[in-house]
Amino acid sequence: MNLLSVDGLAAVTNVLDLAGVFASALLGGAVARSMDFDLFGFLVVGFVSGLGGGMLRDVLLQNGPPVALTDPLYVPVAVAGALVAFLVSFSERGWDRLFTFLDAAVIGFWAVVGVQRTFDAGLEWPAAIIMGTITAVGGGVGRDLLLRRVPAVFGGNALYASVAVAASAVMVGASALGSPTIGIVAAVVLSLLLRWGAVRWGWGLPNGRDWQPQSTLASLLRRGRGLRPDAVRLLRRPGRRNGTGRPRSDEPTTTREP
Repeated sequence: MNLLSVDGLAAVTNVLDLAGVFASALLGGAVARSMDFDLFGFLVVGFVSGLGGGMLRDVLLQNGPPVALTDPLYVPVAVAGALVAFLVSFSERGWDRLFTFLDAAVIGFWAVVGVQRTFDAGLEWPAAIIMGTITAVGGGVGRDLLLRRVPAVFGGNALYASVAVAASAVMVGASALGSPTIGIVAAVVLSLLLRWGAVRWGWGLPNGRDWQPQSTLASLLRRGRGLRPDAVRLLRRPGRRNGTGRPRSDEPTTTREP
């Protein structure tokens, strides 16, 4: 099969999509195991995790019914992933390693699939990057919201959604250069490297506090518990604003009569 042909690229996209469904359903099952769910809970969490991102993408693209509802393989693959997590008991360390690897692989797989489905729908590159990102993180967001947890794409400052954006951009660039096959490999490898670096070395984006402007006086006041009471009162005096410790010239002064 020629991977550079339209049919070959479509076949690779379908394989990656199904692989992402299985892996993400397995990840959802791992979360269900950590919360001591029963079999039905495993299946529901695996279904949402494995199929949520792709279904959201297809609904937004308005290119017919979602693939998960028209292709008979998708639901059984998601169920299989959840069942594997239910039946196979990994050690905590084993789950952590498997979770990290599968999570990174799923981001790359689904970023590629989302970009390709968007191009197939006749849309341009900005929509392709958005849909690639939604496909990659949508299932995980749906799973976390279902379980009343802060979605991983918002918390912890670890690279996650930004990895999907980068992988989608790589796939878009490679497709524009006429090398979608290279783009598939590059997107998956990039997502693996970035997620591994995020877990191993804590790579992440800055949060709001990192960019919040702070004055020296405010910083000192926040640390006022370690200062003497008279020093804290001195810092809070209006005259401290001019840096001299004396009232400003335009402020009234009072004298104490003998």
